[in-house]
This record gives sequence, structure tokens and C-alpha cells, in this order.
Amino acid sequence: MYLKWTGQYEQMQAMEARMRVLVPLALALVALLLWLQFRDLTEVLIVLLSIPFALVGSAWLLWILDYRLSTAVWVGIIALVGLAAQTGVVMIVYIDQAFFRRLRAGKIRDLDDIIWAHMEGTVLRVRPKLMTVASMMLGLVPLLWATGSGADVMKRIAAPMVGGLVSSAFLTLELIPVVYTYWRYAQLRRSQRTGRPLAEICGLHR
Repeated sequence: MYLKWTGQYEQMQAMEARMRVLVPLALALVALLLWLQFRDLTEVLIVLLSIPFALVGSAWLLWILDYRLSTAVWVGIIALVGLAAQTGVVMIVYIDQAFFRRLRAGKIRDLDDIIWAHMEGTVLRVRPKLMTVASMMLGLVPLLWATGSGADVMKRIAAPMVGGLVSSAFLTLELIPVVYTYWRYAQLRRSQRTGRPLAEICGLHR
């Protein structure tokens, strides 16, 4: 005689086995694409820092809606990782442009100069960031109240994405510029200590 659990439990076991492969693969692909974009490990890590911020909101909304982990929820989380990385990339690109514009003009001399450059880049990013989040929310939020065939699956795909977009929209705007600023400040200090041009340390001529 033997006892075998089947049905939903068996599906969850199979899903967990697939996710052990798909989640690391998705993260590796995101990291590879970021490396091809920036060619700098630190910038890749700063962008990846936005992913935990997104997962915070995702976990909270799943808890509020009382959704358990399932294949549909994991699909939503994987999609959220891509969205969080995308918004982080645009943030870094705007800050990079403002920083290098001031660097070429010879206006990066101390921490205050770096902060002003990054404030300029961050302010330019606020409107595109909010527009991006708003357009995604307009498409995803109605799915949380969907009814009919397949609604249960669509709700569980949309929920982690909605929660993650809300938290990443604010945390990315607040924390990523701070981390990025102190990274550039460390480069400035190294330039002052070693006598190497800051443009060379920052990779401006790559």
C-alpha cells in the first residue's frame, strides 16, 4: 500500500522544480542585458537594486489579496523583474547624461556638484517614470477585478506586477540616486587621491 498526494499539490511540486530553473535564468538574462548596456558591473548592480524594491510591494499586495504562491504568481513576479530593471535602466541613463554633461563642462569638483548633477537627472526622470507606471497600471489594475473564464489566473499574474510597480516607482526614485551619488563620489575621491582624471575613472572615453 502507498499514499500519494495528487491534484493541486502535485502541480505545485512540478511548478517549484521549473521555477528553480526559470527564476535564476531570468535574472541571469536581465544581468547580461544590463552588462551589454552599461559595460560596468557597479551600474548593473545598482539597477538590480531596484528589483528588491519592486518585490516589497509585490509581497504586500499578495498578502492583502490573500494570494498564495502559484505558477501564475511566479509568472507575474518574473515579468515584474523585467519591468523593475527597465525603469531602473532609464533612471540610470538620465542621471548618467546629466553627470557626464557636467563632467565635460568641468563642473564636477566636489560632492555638492555630483548631487546637483544627479538632482537634474532625477527631476528629468520623474515625469517619464510616472507616465510609464501610470500607463502600466491602467492596463493591469482592471485585471484585479476581472470576472469570467481565466480571471483567477489573470488576477494572480497582475497582482505582483501592480504591487511591485507602486513600490518601485517611489523607492527607485528615492534610493537609487543616493546609491549612485555616493558611488560617483567615491570615484571623485579616488581621482583626487591618485591624480588620475575623473573622466578616465568614470569611463567617459570608453
